[in-house]
Amino acid sequence: MSRKPTQPIEETERPEETTSVFLPQGWPRPKGYSNAVVLPRGRMLCISGMVAWDANEQIVSSDFAEQFRQALSNVLECARAAGSRADCIGRLTIFVADMAAYKASRPALARIYRGLFGNHYPAMTLVEVKSLLEEGALVEIEAAGVVPD
Repeated sequence: MSRKPTQPIEETERPEETTSVFLPQGWPRPKGYSNAVVLPRGRMLCISGMVAWDANEQIVSSDFAEQFRQALSNVLECARAAGSRADCIGRLTIFVADMAAYKASRPALARIYRGLFGNHYPAMTLVEVKSLLEEGALVEIEAAGVVPD
């Protein structure tokens, strides 16, 4: 049986583009992410897991929040290089090597996130892993979205 989609709870519009956020009926609105996001028309954009490297492939800091800032900035740099932008990212997967460090840094991470992505909250998944490939990396972020037409 096919279900009729619910009405979007939020839409961001630009000329010729609309990003819509959906919430299943009766569910509480999540904080800091969206359950479902429909992006504007465009070509699919996949961004590999980004760690807190600078342009010389050096980890910028041992501080969790600073690593998060750099990794998320790297995601946005890749999106821009492909012709996209933050509000065209529909999904983030965040891998952390230490969930306790993530939880302890949440207020700072929220400020960093809003500073880079504003009020755009894509669908997100947070996963704790045993370790990350790059020596010293505490967080890795991959993304999917579109390059708008």
